[in-house]
Amino acid sequence: MHPHILIIGGGFAGLWAARALRHAPVRITLLDRDNHHLFQPLLYQVATAGLSAPAIAAPLRQILRKQDNVTVLLGEAVDIDTAAKQVQLSDQRKIGYDTLILATGATHAYFGNDHWAEHAPGLKSLDDALRIRRQILTAFERAEAEDDPDKRAAWLSFAIVGGGPTGVELAGTLAEIARHTLRGEFRRADPRQARVMLLEATPRILGSFPESLSEKARKQLIRLGVEVHTGKAVKTIDEYGVSVGDERIAARTVIWAAGVAASPLARCLDVPLDRAGRVPVEPDLSVPGHPQVYVAGDLAAVQCKGKPVPGVAPAAKQMGNHLARVIIAKLKGKPALPFRYRDYGNLATIGRKAAVVDLRGFRFSGVFAWWFWLAAHIFFLIGFRNRLVVLIDWAHAYWSYQRSARIILGDEEARPRTPDDEYDTAAEATHQRTESAATD
Repeated sequence: MHPHILIIGGGFAGLWAARALRHAPVRITLLDRDNHHLFQPLLYQVATAGLSAPAIAAPLRQILRKQDNVTVLLGEAVDIDTAAKQVQLSDQRKIGYDTLILATGATHAYFGNDHWAEHAPGLKSLDDALRIRRQILTAFERAEAEDDPDKRAAWLSFAIVGGGPTGVELAGTLAEIARHTLRGEFRRADPRQARVMLLEATPRILGSFPESLSEKARKQLIRLGVEVHTGKAVKTIDEYGVSVGDERIAARTVIWAAGVAASPLARCLDVPLDRAGRVPVEPDLSVPGHPQVYVAGDLAAVQCKGKPVPGVAPAAKQMGNHLARVIIAKLKGKPALPFRYRDYGNLATIGRKAAVVDLRGFRFSGVFAWWFWLAAHIFFLIGFRNRLVVLIDWAHAYWSYQRSARIILGDEEARPRTPDDEYDTAAEATHQRTESAATD
């Protein structure tokens, strides 16, 4: 019987490993708690109503339907027994393995203030994106219904905590929504008066980019109407706003883009972890002391040429491909080669016709960088349908300034109540009392 490879996580690292093993004499089980692969670099566009969720996601079964050596399972791993070579799921099922690839990614990190999550959601999943979209669109609706000028201003204030690529992209897009997309649609509140604030604790935004591009990004954000605050850390967050240094900012919408922590599943390996909860792995991405267990993606702490490998999609894809080569080499009795990361550069979009690009020292910004960013993301999306849908939506948004997914979804209590809601509630209560009296 062929060796059994268990891959936990259907993100970039896990999916690319599974696909690279399509011709290998192995049995593969791909386990994920979601049934889809998500193109995370465009997740902020779902959160800001630019794209619908299916445009940046695809069912794992559909992606792997022609790969006969893969079985896709829906489930959540909660424990790993490396001695017995078994993984336990949340529903008490157990799955054995000969080789384990752990690629469960990262989650939000609030630096010891986990209670902030209630008021400042992060952006890691489609559920997160839909929650943030609901919160943003609802804020404009609440502002329209508010009579008090100060309260209306608070509803029209948006604070994004974290000046990395996600924070910068969210801030720029929110400014465009307020200044252009919603213009003329409200009668009492003026969306153009919205404050969009980007809060970064370090001295500059986009810290992973060269300083010159960081400064260009800051200037482009300011031109879009974003207030960029650097050098001061957030002290508190609640439902009414944030405290930064000695300043209190009233903002009813706060979005967290400041930090990530590795998946807690890494703790089950019983090995030392780094400060972010990642697993320091061997050069071939195996876990020290557990040669049959490999870690890839955001969960792996990897050094290459003396520098840490960044937690970005290209790195995760390269790790997945590398692990496939390692497994195939071992099947042939050959030594495993060390992982070598190829840095193809950094991209970040700020807004319409505004982006920054760093390609191995070739740096540029502005309109050309923006077109380059668009082309790169279209190219790397999975599936022809997704590429076509995103291209059409972007073209429509470019010419019309409209956003195609401005629908508030979710819990009823998350939406502002209207007189019609009150009428429907009262009518339902009257109907129930009438039926009860008739029954008696």
